[in-house]
Amino acid sequence: MTIDVPSSSDAEIRKLVGRIGRPIVLVGMMGVGKSTVGRKLATLLGLPFRDADDEIEKAAQMSVSEIFERFGEDYFRDGERRVIARLLAGGPAVIATGGGAFAQEETRKLILDGGIAVWLDSDLHTLVERVGRRDTRPLLKHGDPREIVARLKNQREPFYAEAPIHVSSSGGPHGETVNRIVQALEQWP
Repeated sequence: MTIDVPSSSDAEIRKLVGRIGRPIVLVGMMGVGKSTVGRKLATLLGLPFRDADDEIEKAAQMSVSEIFERFGEDYFRDGERRVIARLLAGGPAVIATGGGAFAQEETRKLILDGGIAVWLDSDLHTLVERVGRRDTRPLLKHGDPREIVARLKNQREPFYAEAPIHVSSSGGPHGETVNRIVQALEQWP
């Protein structure tokens, strides 16, 4: 799949990647599209893509839901922080984090110090529609998904707002979101 970025040639993309020189870390609510957008962004930039939740599952040899059920959220967040620190140390890449990662103070500091945090944001309706496509999200297993997503969004937005780049991930094609991220990175100091 080709993503049209009219303002950026291949040479400009290579120059952008060279100038950044560190991981681009996508943060935001579950369902906002961090993994899908991250894969497309990584392909466009010629960088490796890393999904923190996938890496956690590989390290733990169990699913995120199983980790939550067996050991609880605090245990999961500790492992998540360690995995994200390892991913950040791996050099330039695009990293998709779990929805709660950036809300954790130590993890947020690691990301802000070692990467370029990009907050992907979306409206509540879009988030609820997207999270309803999968039943693997541990925080949504006990209660009304719309109420839980609304509460988490409200709680986490002040943390997400600390990301230096804020991009809307609307209900439209993810390629549009990728284009907005590239445009924001072109303006990055």
